[in-house]
Amino acid sequence: MRIFCIANQKGGVGKTTTTVNLAAGLAQVGQRVLVVDLDPQGNATMGSGVDKRALALSVYDVLLESASVAEARQRSVADYDVLGANRELAGAEVELVKLERRERRLKLALAAAEADYDFVLIDCPPSLSLLTLNGLCAAHGVVVPMQCEYFALEGLSDLVNTIKQVHANLNPELKLIGLLRVMFDPRITLQQQVAEQLKAHFGDKVFNTVIPRNVRLAEAPSYGQPGVTFDPASKGAQAFVEFAREMVLRVG
Repeated sequence: MRIFCIANQKGGVGKTTTTVNLAAGLAQVGQRVLVVDLDPQGNATMGSGVDKRALALSVYDVLLESASVAEARQRSVADYDVLGANRELAGAEVELVKLERRERRLKLALAAAEADYDFVLIDCPPSLSLLTLNGLCAAHGVVVPMQCEYFALEGLSDLVNTIKQVHANLNPELKLIGLLRVMFDPRITLQQQVAEQLKAHFGDKVFNTVIPRNVRLAEAPSYGQPGVTFDPASKGAQAFVEFAREMVLRVG
């Protein structure tokens, strides 16, 4: 079982879109996938076709050890499982602070479900919180979706430092798996320049697959499903299935 955080400390870069579409793409190429929604907004939950308001058990219960992954998971509309989140999760921050092994709760819970999955994808909130820390402590690596624009590079250095700190102090397995260029528009010169800079600086850490700016990917969440299943013929959906294949090859 390979566990990956989809993380970027900059908001609005398509972390949740990346998480649910990569999950759907991996499921399409025959992988058993679990999405863990660590964001109290519950967007990855809703974007997988699971109603966050109707969750009997959520990732909150798993973190507080009152439920197992097997008890709390839901099936998505796209053939992967979801450990859902809702507003309740915001309260978990406060409750976790005073508990033992507070940053390792997710790691322990996922270990119990190891036989069930090939991939676990963790959708992290943009802030560096105890929830994000649980994700980073549980993960083997971090996948960073990023837009090719000037400020994206600044946020990236913060994230790389965070990964180094967690690697040094809490999780020696954690590493940067790769950078995924998302919402890419080849007609914009600046985006091409930033893409080249990324390649020059990070080399093979930059995934070959590029996710284009795509209206169908943006529309899909309002229909409660990933773009990969919402409109399989769209360029965005095809790019994510291609990315899923690249991911399997890279970490296989």
